[in-house]
Amino acid sequence: MAIATSFGTIRGVLFDIDDTLVDLEYAMTTALRDVSEHLLPGLDQAGWVKFGRIFTHETTHFYDRYLAGELTFNEQRLLRGRAALGHFGVELEDGEESQAWVAEYHKRQTAYVRAFNDVEEVLDALDAAGVPYGAVSNNVHDYQRAKLDGAGLERIRILVGTDTVGVAKPDPAIYLEGVRLLGTTPGETLYVGDNRLLDADGATAAGLVGVWLNRVGEEVAGFSGRQVDSLRQLLATAPAAT
Repeated sequence: MAIATSFGTIRGVLFDIDDTLVDLEYAMTTALRDVSEHLLPGLDQAGWVKFGRIFTHETTHFYDRYLAGELTFNEQRLLRGRAALGHFGVELEDGEESQAWVAEYHKRQTAYVRAFNDVEEVLDALDAAGVPYGAVSNNVHDYQRAKLDGAGLERIRILVGTDTVGVAKPDPAIYLEGVRLLGTTPGETLYVGDNRLLDADGATAAGLVGVWLNRVGEEVAGFSGRQVDSLRQLLATAPAAT
């Protein structure tokens, strides 16, 4: 089966997960405040925004080291937390304090994960058209499986993680494994994600129809690739004939 999209007729769709299907930034920043308020009493709203931005956007080099196998997942998370707290003059000590902070953060972040409100209707449209879909993520399979299930997205059964093929985006192999599992071909498979370089450019370089999900309307000079500001913009009103 096939479906008409804003970018041509498509026979399969692959999604990024974090900040594409699920609002991970909300979950992260809300959990961060919960577990850090006792360490930063009196911090104003602007301070909390800065704190969250350091953790979610300005310390991603630690996550890159995790992807490269240099750090464990909890180690990169702790280093990011220390960097954010350190910006405000707070040191997270080694030992029980740091372990408790990471454990409580994980518990609360997991509880706050939720799907964006445009996800279900797009999946409904794909189901109605008989078009297969799945997810390709720059994290390990089991962790992302639990995240999808916790967000109520159990119906996304096809999932490729970094441990599935031993590489991360933008290596072509990780996108192509998703294509293989869908049973489609790269040129008829849409890939959409919130990271312009890893998702739109990386998938396009692998031969897929890569689309940047630019939810916040970020302006990037010189970017001429495909982009939408909502998943709803991906699909035309009627499915294409088979």
